[in-house]
Amino acid sequence: MIGYITGTILSRHEDRVLVLAGHVGYEVLLPAVVMEAVAAKAIGDEIALYIYTQQSERQPKPVLIGFIQEIDKEFFQLFISVEDIGPMKAVKAMTASVSEIARAIEARDIEALARLKGVGKRTAQKIVATLEGRMGKFALKRDEPKPARGLAEDVAEQVLDVMVRQLGHRIADAKRLVAEALTRNPAITTPEALFEEVYRGEQAAPAADGG
Repeated sequence: MIGYITGTILSRHEDRVLVLAGHVGYEVLLPAVVMEAVAAKAIGDEIALYIYTQQSERQPKPVLIGFIQEIDKEFFQLFISVEDIGPMKAVKAMTASVSEIARAIEARDIEALARLKGVGKRTAQKIVATLEGRMGKFALKRDEPKPARGLAEDVAEQVLDVMVRQLGHRIADAKRLVAEALTRNPAITTPEALFEEVYRGEQAAPAADGG
């Protein structure tokens, strides 16, 4: 069973990333709070994830669920022990940090728990009944600051994704071309403008090489 993966990000989507590790691409589902934590990472960047593998008779195809810290995986395993909270529902429900959810459970804050995605008042009550008194160390967990993400990073990642997945560029080459384009024109604010600058750079390169 897979418990930990480290590799490079091949692609990313709203709720998952594709991680290349040892020449194999692993699709890893990420809770919203984990996706926020890796928001600053771009295609080709290194990533390391603790993995919970979900597989059952009803769902024979394994689903990999990733976490930045092992303590978050430990919380997840407790969270899914609650009646009506299965792994897939728990992934969607973790829209707040582990420490925030843990503190709400210990404080019996039903309203706060009911605001989690897909968790109503009745399920929130079940969460408290099942987990109250077991959340101490999770409530004390220090939250990682959310990385700031600028417009240029968002634009660069969109272009990198297309260059690697659709146009066949190697990750290292695509990152170099995008970085050079942004150096030439740091005022770029759209993917279209960045594509044009990358293309201009490629067109100019042979002429420069030819002297």
